[in-house]
Amino acid sequence: MQIAAHDVGRLSRILAGCAGVAVAVFGALDLLTLSSPVPDDTLTPSPAAALPAAGLALLLLAPVRSVPAQRVAAHILAMLSAALGAAALGRHPAAAVATMLAGLALACIDVRLRRPGEQSRFRIADPLLAGATIIALVALVPRMFAPTFPDGGGPDSVMSPYHAGALLTLALGAILARPEAGPLRTAAAAGPGTKIRRALPAVIAVPVVAALISALAVRTGISRPAAAISTGAILAALAVLALIGFLVRSLEGADRQQRELVAELRERREFADTLLQSMNEAVMVLDANHRVIDVNRRWRELTGHSEPLGPEPAPLPPAGTGDWLVRHADGTDIPVLATMAAIPDTEGRPRAYVATYVDITDRKRAADELADRAGELERSNEQLRESNARLEAALAFKNDLTSMLTHDVAQPISSIASLSELLSADWAELDDDIRRELVTKIDKNTRRLIKMMNDLQLLFRLDTGTVTARRTPVPVLEVVTAVAAELGCATDVAIAVDDDLVALADRQHLWHVVHNLLGNALKYGEPPLRISAARTADAIEVVVQDGGAGIPEELVPQLFDRFMRGAGLGLFIVRHLVEANRGSVRYERAEPRGARLVVTFESAL
Repeated sequence: MQIAAHDVGRLSRILAGCAGVAVAVFGALDLLTLSSPVPDDTLTPSPAAALPAAGLALLLLAPVRSVPAQRVAAHILAMLSAALGAAALGRHPAAAVATMLAGLALACIDVRLRRPGEQSRFRIADPLLAGATIIALVALVPRMFAPTFPDGGGPDSVMSPYHAGALLTLALGAILARPEAGPLRTAAAAGPGTKIRRALPAVIAVPVVAALISALAVRTGISRPAAAISTGAILAALAVLALIGFLVRSLEGADRQQRELVAELRERREFADTLLQSMNEAVMVLDANHRVIDVNRRWRELTGHSEPLGPEPAPLPPAGTGDWLVRHADGTDIPVLATMAAIPDTEGRPRAYVATYVDITDRKRAADELADRAGELERSNEQLRESNARLEAALAFKNDLTSMLTHDVAQPISSIASLSELLSADWAELDDDIRRELVTKIDKNTRRLIKMMNDLQLLFRLDTGTVTARRTPVPVLEVVTAVAAELGCATDVAIAVDDDLVALADRQHLWHVVHNLLGNALKYGEPPLRISAARTADAIEVVVQDGGAGIPEELVPQLFDRFMRGAGLGLFIVRHLVEANRGSVRYERAEPRGARLVVTFESAL
């Protein structure tokens, strides 16, 4: 079907080109048949001079594909023919007007204007061609009744038959040059306007046919001119009456179809309104400017408004689907799941919008409750993890404590038990010096065991967080001297502490710190031993140094941990006591050899 339509269009344009050639020929013949001009009218052109230009213009407009220069030349020739026709208005008014209309129709053959309030366009050339055709047909009628004209007057004084035929051919060619537009188009929707448009050729043909019949009757002598004209007029009137009856019937049918369409549209509108009101989602319909057109019952319930928001543009969610807040009439915000969709027109531009809202208040509340439960569960899990960590630390503490008791506590107890058994069994045979030596060893192991128990007790207090520091100004030299005297190493340790150095610390804690550091140096280090103190900015640094091999590098990171191998509980207790007094402790390698343990306290002065 598409190929056939294409072939018909091509054939129509070929015929249009042939019509253009014929018009040019008609124009030439018309010019040849003109009588000699009156001397005073030599400057007035003849409308026949416009026909060759019009024919060439139609010939150039007929092809489907034409270059821009070809179209420009065609429009120039069309305007030239219209100008030549206008120039002959004074001498040949009918022919001049018809020729001018035909030239303007060719110049505007592709110009279309939109009717107000309608989407369709109409071609300007159509009414111009219709006017030129009617004038040409009217001009031919006198020629048909030539025998009835008195001598000296004739049809040539109105319009040359060649000229009239050329105009009719030109109008037909212009219609054939654009078969997709004008009276030949078939793509328009059927309706009363289409029927009337299709009946226009009959309206034009009726008077022509009547005139032809009257003229034939006069020329053949069948009837007298008056009777022939009356007969033609009657036939024309009957034809017009028949045409009017056809148009009335068409209009009645159109009116009936219109009422049926209105009823159908009303029914569809009622159905659409019922469907809109019965939806569970809140729906708002808006125009292209975001003004509310209609809302449904669920929207009124959701927003608390009985009517739409008014002519002002409504706040809309973004395109697509997502969470949104709708403001209720009482000022509260309602969480909804919003969907915004555009309704496009035939050209793809938005002609309206539809916004739907689903109340998700319950869903949001459930999500919030679920989030709260998840938070509580996470906190419970965190507490469980902390409890597990404490249990693991307690288990590690128990294992370390068991290991220490097995080694460090069992050794002095075993030594005390052996020495006591020896004294008890051989008391009579032993000399006083040996007895004194054994008792001294028992006393030393007992003191060692007592110190270990005191450290364990302090360790338990540190582990439970019950140790607090009562910081007061404490003379450092006084504490160092007392510790050295208790350890019995005053002569083996070099003390370099000024009398004016006063630390802000708990006296008992400072005593334990110095006692543990100096005791470790005596136990694990080598001479020379030195304990010194100095002021640095607002702090007091106490340094215990020995000349031994120092601490292996792999043990330094765990040096102040609990149950450090080879260090007992001393350094762990030192770290906690120093930190309880807002101080710090660190290890440094001494030069050229040895270990340095540096403790920092706040200065009291």
